[in-house]
Amino acid sequence: MTEPGGLFSGLFGRGAVGVTDVDWLQAMLDTEAALARTVERAGLAAAGAGAAVTAAASTGTFDRAEIGREAMLTGNPVPALVRALSAAVPDAARNAVHRGATSQDIIDTALMLLARRALEVIDGDLAAAAAGAAALAGAHAGTVMAGRTLLQQAVPVTFGLVAAGWLTAIDAGRQDLDRARSRLAVQFGGAAGTLASLGPAGSTVAGLLAHELGLAEPVLPWHTDRLRVLQLAAALTGVCAALGKIARDITLLAETEIAEVAEGGDHPRRGGSSAMPQKRNPVGSVVVLGCTRRAPGLLATLAAAAEHELQRAAGAWHAEWEPLTDLLRLTGSAASWSVPLLTELHVDADRMRANLAATGGLPLAEHVAAALAPAVGVLAAQDLVAAAAARAAGEGLSLAEALLADPAGAAALRDAGIGRADLDAAVDPAGYLGASAEFISRALAAHASRDGIT
Repeated sequence: MTEPGGLFSGLFGRGAVGVTDVDWLQAMLDTEAALARTVERAGLAAAGAGAAVTAAASTGTFDRAEIGREAMLTGNPVPALVRALSAAVPDAARNAVHRGATSQDIIDTALMLLARRALEVIDGDLAAAAAGAAALAGAHAGTVMAGRTLLQQAVPVTFGLVAAGWLTAIDAGRQDLDRARSRLAVQFGGAAGTLASLGPAGSTVAGLLAHELGLAEPVLPWHTDRLRVLQLAAALTGVCAALGKIARDITLLAETEIAEVAEGGDHPRRGGSSAMPQKRNPVGSVVVLGCTRRAPGLLATLAAAAEHELQRAAGAWHAEWEPLTDLLRLTGSAASWSVPLLTELHVDADRMRANLAATGGLPLAEHVAAALAPAVGVLAAQDLVAAAAARAAGEGLSLAEALLADPAGAAALRDAGIGRADLDAAVDPAGYLGASAEFISRALAAHASRDGIT
């Protein structure tokens, strides 16, 4: 895990997602404190026990390093934490510490608390990033550029449509996080999921604990049912996929030879190189990709660890802690980086048009072939335009010039009733954008509806 204040924390731990060892310890203490308050409410502990445990449940009271060392004796840090917490409270309150719980109850519930806090932060950053994408989509609805398939120019699109695609992906990722957040549930089942040590009060205490922590109450303990964890991980990985696609698009469009977009930021050393003073690397996009590229591997680990045997897993549960922690942190960092990436992005509309024009109308070959098809047939039109396109590329001609210079092409144009003015219109990118404007409007309307924007 990236250490706070360490060499890589500003890159892979950017933002306010808190999943450090201190955060983990506090989440476990919060769980223990809530449990103590709950068993007091249920009449299973002395009056004031819950307040006493809550007062002691602060990370500053505990030696994290010592708890970590003692974890080697038991396979997890909870037994050592329980001993330390019990020693920190008055005798009358000790009966309320860890009452009815097992170690997995504390760690799983702490994980749910960490995830809830992290998802709130991530969603806030995603909302800001989505707002940036929406602004780009609206501002550049008519900014024509080359669409690119297999990294080659294809047909024209608008940059607004590109940004609208980014927007819908972010919003879809937020919806998945919403669903995952709704499934964050308390874990409280005791030794083997029966809460037998609490007698007839077991299920009552479980419900009260869920209410105390503001988590969902599951139908029954989920010690070896890890779908909840896996769905959370999948939602986080989906967000990383959406943000990684945006970052990859920006790195490609920011290439020196393309130069259609550039990252913002006024610091003179932003994007600098240790060897090449002229460099202005797209550092925001690069770091987003550095975060998001790791998500699929973490998800794979969690998927592999989802098979838990019988009533308690031997190792699979332990295998979840760090990958899920890393996934929360990295998704949070990618979301945080994506806010300035999208809200400060520089768009060069003139460069976009120039790059499209540099191909001499070749991206409009589909449009020209469609115009010729009624006169000569679809396949013949495709062949004529393909031959003209090859000649245009080889001889430095425009598509229109190459087609007019070819006797068969010129004859087909005459047969189709297509004059030079019509041909020029057919190779005008602005006239071949299809439903781009409608798609942008729909994306913006869906986004506005989600966030209540008027």
